[in-house]
Amino acid sequence: MTESEFLKQAEATLDQIEATLEDLANTSDLDVECTRSGNVLEIEFIDNGSKIIVNSQAPMQELWVAAKSGGFHFKGNGTQWVNTRDGAELFAALSEMVSKQGGIAVTLHDKH
Repeated sequence: MTESEFLKQAEATLDQIEATLEDLANTSDLDVECTRSGNVLEIEFIDNGSKIIVNSQAPMQELWVAAKSGGFHFKGNGTQWVNTRDGAELFAALSEMVSKQGGIAVTLHDKH
């Protein structure tokens, strides 16, 4: 994958995560605020002040996630982002992280 292809795919993924969480904030009890600065998406949980940070790393062609549960690297395999350590899919892993930090069950889906 070229760098421009990676950046396009990463941008679309960050956009999707942000839009989905903003929709959930408006339609459920999940109280989050998303802030985007370039390739960094910051998800703040209003109730407890904790955060999840998702950012793209072009040199490594990975998406990195920092959460209370740890730091994780996800590499694209052509159809999805996969954790480089345990093979977990990004949206499934984020669903678990957001549910734990937000205090309500949340399921995020890859719409691509």
